[in-house]
Amino acid sequence: MLQRGAMESTAIELEGQAGDAKRNLTQGMLDALGKAIVTGRYDMRPFPTEAEIARAYGVSRSVTREAVKMLTAKGLVQAKPRQGTRVQPFQAWNLFDPDVLRWLLERKFSIEVLRHFTQLRRGIEPEAAALAATARDGAAIDTVYRELERMRAAERGEDDPLAADIAFHLAILSASGNPFFLQFSRVVATALTTSIRFTNRIKGHTASIAEHRDVADAIEARDPERARACAALLIDNVLDLVDG
Repeated sequence: MLQRGAMESTAIELEGQAGDAKRNLTQGMLDALGKAIVTGRYDMRPFPTEAEIARAYGVSRSVTREAVKMLTAKGLVQAKPRQGTRVQPFQAWNLFDPDVLRWLLERKFSIEVLRHFTQLRRGIEPEAAALAATARDGAAIDTVYRELERMRAAERGEDDPLAADIAFHLAILSASGNPFFLQFSRVVATALTTSIRFTNRIKGHTASIAEHRDVADAIEARDPERARACAALLIDNVLDLVDG
């Protein structure tokens, strides 16, 4: 016979598993509906009701309701009394939401979105590199070099090239010391996943270690102008590939 403590522990564990299952169902529903909206499935027809979604996907109304709430928070849909739920125009979508950006980049025609995002990076990352060069944060600079070494290791087949490249760019955002730049980390990581795969496929090789090292060296040298220029060159090279 289970002791009271063991019974409570088992109940908590089962409750946790049930909660995880529901979260997974909700995330799956969110992903399915989000992709459907972004790819234009509901451009010419009304968005389904919660009951219709629940029946079509075989999930509970509570799961459907939660997924629709999340879509609303991302700006993709809007619910109005007696009018139901409607898909919002593109201008209302939260493009800084990592899920929305991922769905956009996964569309068949995503070059334009990739170009727009790279242009946004052009306005952010060079300035973050310049700030990192003036912040004089030795620990942050060490992290930038550690991620650079990961990129070298990836070239030798000892690490993942994509993860290492993304980590380097995120380390620079962090080294800037600006919390607003740091807030872009999830968005940058999401878009870089597509961007790096796209550019590497065109170039036939992974990122230039030398160009990334130039950025790190300029930051370590406390040279904001050179750091800004080196970081801008990295992104300009991406824009050239995207526009080519």
